[in-house]
Amino acid sequence: MHLRLIVPPDRSERVLNTLVADPRVTSIVRLPGAARRPEGDVVECDVTREATSDILSWLKAQGLYDDGAVAMTSVDAAPSRNAQAAEKAAPGAPDDAVIWDAVVDQAYNEAGGSWVFYAFLTLATMIASVAVITDSAILVVGAMVVGPEFGVVAALAVGIFLRKGGLTRRSLSLLVKGFVLAITLTALTALLARAVGWVDVSDVTAARPLTGFIWRPDEWSAVVAVLAGCAGVLSQTAGRGNALVGVFISVTTVPAAGDLALSLALWAPHQIGGSAAQLGINLAGMTAAGVVTLLLQRVIWRSYLKVKRRTGARVEA
Repeated sequence: MHLRLIVPPDRSERVLNTLVADPRVTSIVRLPGAARRPEGDVVECDVTREATSDILSWLKAQGLYDDGAVAMTSVDAAPSRNAQAAEKAAPGAPDDAVIWDAVVDQAYNEAGGSWVFYAFLTLATMIASVAVITDSAILVVGAMVVGPEFGVVAALAVGIFLRKGGLTRRSLSLLVKGFVLAITLTALTALLARAVGWVDVSDVTAARPLTGFIWRPDEWSAVVAVLAGCAGVLSQTAGRGNALVGVFISVTTVPAAGDLALSLALWAPHQIGGSAAQLGINLAGMTAAGVVTLLLQRVIWRSYLKVKRRTGARVEA
């Protein structure tokens, strides 16, 4: 990870000396007096992922979060010998380390809400509704690709795990408002389509071999939700989030929302409960799995570091 720090002048030497003394830190650069808002010295360095949380905790204790500034970006490649030596000095594998400050910051960003989130969720739900009408597996995949909801589910899991009430409430509120809006707009669109003769209730109630699973939750719905929650949280905490993980996760949520919207608009009461249950089961399952995954990551990483301390590996507190 690359850190860019703005350090108040009275703490610059202490911060610089501490970073230089840590073998897990390399490529250290100091630009005296270069920063203007806030004022101070600019210090840049590269830190192994395994050491980033340690370094950030120490910087926070020095007051840089309040009096200075901290920014970090991921380094895609660092082939130099110095970087390789720093990696060897840090115990564990990079993907196993969780940078908690980055996870929390990302969670707050996801829970902030924007018109883009509502737009993508609504579009995904509408695509899913067309997939239901046409019984199209391809359109189900299209809806899954567009769905943006897992970032908010992950933020909810982070808020619950770290006992951040504000984050938890914001995430839950955004999920509820997002799906209510998406389902409402999709239902209104379905009513318009019915008015012009494009669809009727038989399109929803007919046999759907490719998409019928959407409104029929069973034990496998819970299994998929748990697996999706674990995969999604791991991808985010390891810094490996990608579109494929998003596709896997959205299979359990957006299609159910599309089916629910159609069932409400065209009035297929026997499917309303099933679609709503599918959506609820999977959102709850993903959230619970995310909380458990975060807990296991913290416990396993701390246990690993304790073992390394006993064997003499250098780990800075």
